[in-house]
Amino acid sequence: MAAPPTHPRSDDDWSLLWVALLAAVTATGPLAMQIFLPSVPLVQQTFGATAGAAQLTLSLALVAVACATLVYGPLADRYGRRPVMLGGLALFALGSVACALAPTLDSLIAARVLQSAGGAVGMVLPRAVVRDRFGPERAAGLIAQLSMVMVVAPMVAPALGGVLTDLIDWRAVFWFTALAGLLISLLVFFALPETLPRSALTFGVGALLRGFWLCLGSARYRAYMGHAAASSMIFFAFISAAPYLMVNTLGQGATAYGMWFIIISLGYMGGNLLAVRLSGRYPVLGLMLAGSTLAVLGIALAAFLAFLGPLTPAGLFLPIALSMIGSGLAAPNAQAGAINVFPERAGTASGLTSFMQMFVAGLATQAVGVAQNGTPWPMLGAMALGSTVALGCIAWAYRLEA
Repeated sequence: MAAPPTHPRSDDDWSLLWVALLAAVTATGPLAMQIFLPSVPLVQQTFGATAGAAQLTLSLALVAVACATLVYGPLADRYGRRPVMLGGLALFALGSVACALAPTLDSLIAARVLQSAGGAVGMVLPRAVVRDRFGPERAAGLIAQLSMVMVVAPMVAPALGGVLTDLIDWRAVFWFTALAGLLISLLVFFALPETLPRSALTFGVGALLRGFWLCLGSARYRAYMGHAAASSMIFFAFISAAPYLMVNTLGQGATAYGMWFIIISLGYMGGNLLAVRLSGRYPVLGLMLAGSTLAVLGIALAAFLAFLGPLTPAGLFLPIALSMIGSGLAAPNAQAGAINVFPERAGTASGLTSFMQMFVAGLATQAVGVAQNGTPWPMLGAMALGSTVALGCIAWAYRLEA
């Protein structure tokens, strides 16, 4: 195998090339998750399944992401960032091909688990690579920058998935993600160097378990991680219910859902932009509080409009876009806060945080899917619960920092 390339010579080179590449890696998981969302009602019809069974293509995929993120961090601390990232991307591409060829719903669910487990590498390692290269001072701003850049792909993914589904078939979605995974793998192989110094490599299962125990033993880490996990309920409760509400309740097509979803992504991108501008100038906890408060306001507005009725696409998407601005501001700061508690175990800390985010998201997604009744109330209930717990974690973190 070719030797890894050497480090770029300047931070300018990094910012221009590496951040863009890391953003592409980060986008693989969200791209695969969201490009498929408009197709879920059609998958249900294709296989003659119930809504709860079809929802397993999303909820079990999220559980797979959670379990994979728990492993990627320690593996990257043990073997280095680059080889683990390449392995995850290869798994993502293979899983995408298996999804495209799946003959039954059960095989599609299994392939989605494989695809999602591979794509999860982008949720863990780019953050750790940024922390390796730039340290805690710049980590929050650069993580927000990564999040903002990578939102571009998921922003257009549902629209693209809707068009592919309406014009061709839902299987075309997975051929597209397979091609994207292959291209990003090649770029990583030829352009991304190793960022973890050999002196920082950990060895043995015992070292990995000690890393988990060290992180979970910290109340400060648990507060930041808890906020990130609770906040994930807001977004994933929405995306688990919105396609059904648009297609089955409002009679809209898959393409219409994808177009409306762009507003959600723009809201999150706006929050990321605020995080980039404000991180380093204001305290992390203050930015988390501001963002989480805005998220609560958006959910409350959505509930008020749903109570007035009748349900419309604007009433469904616009208030949640406001909530996503808040989430986009709070999330990068919560993630950076969790990682910075244990900078010497950045991969493990990032992996644990992502595990809790996706595990909680998977539970919320399946619960909302099973409770689906043609109204937005199961979705809004889960979103309200997540936002309340997130605010509670911030209060806990303030008390610990006092």
